[in-house]
Amino acid sequence: MTRGIAAVTGTEALTTELPVGRSTGWWGMVMFVVTEATLFACLLGSYFYLRFQYGAQWPPPGIEPPELLLPLVMTAVLVPSSLPVVWAERGIRKGQRWRLRSGLAATLLLGVTFLALQATEYADKLRHFTITTDAYGSLFYVVTGFHGLHVAVGLTMITWLLVASLRGGSFGAHRHDRVRNVALYWHFVDAVWVAILFTVYLSPRL
Repeated sequence: MTRGIAAVTGTEALTTELPVGRSTGWWGMVMFVVTEATLFACLLGSYFYLRFQYGAQWPPPGIEPPELLLPLVMTAVLVPSSLPVVWAERGIRKGQRWRLRSGLAATLLLGVTFLALQATEYADKLRHFTITTDAYGSLFYVVTGFHGLHVAVGLTMITWLLVASLRGGSFGAHRHDRVRNVALYWHFVDAVWVAILFTVYLSPRL
């Protein structure tokens, strides 16, 4: 009896994640991602609805179609940032903490660069239209700004993981569930940006 209790409450048990199905944390992250994906789907659906209701000219008169160079650069920065996360996650599954730290640091750098580029884009856009100019302005800033907020949340998660790993946090071959959950969220952020790129930046030119 005493041995049975020690087996489930002892130090070794508390620092080992038993590989029995998906964890509660993973399912929680999946449900959160599904909820946020639904919200983005509603926003992008509203964009297309208003566009086709408005008429043939979109954006409205007085607003030029969005430039593509900077958004494409932002895409080239953000979408590949999923690769270091995958590399980091696979590394920690093998107990390689150096891969976890390096991959998280690379993703953090790329994510911060993306937000800096988005701030540069906003500085230019705000000279021509704002969120209160018309329906197009409202949708542009709500959709892209909401995504930028999600990027910032993802970077906060990644920073927390990186700091914890540098401080000797309990990550290892049998303890990496937090890394997997954050990686799932980050892949979602990248996928949403691809949808935004097509909807907000490319579709007005089609």
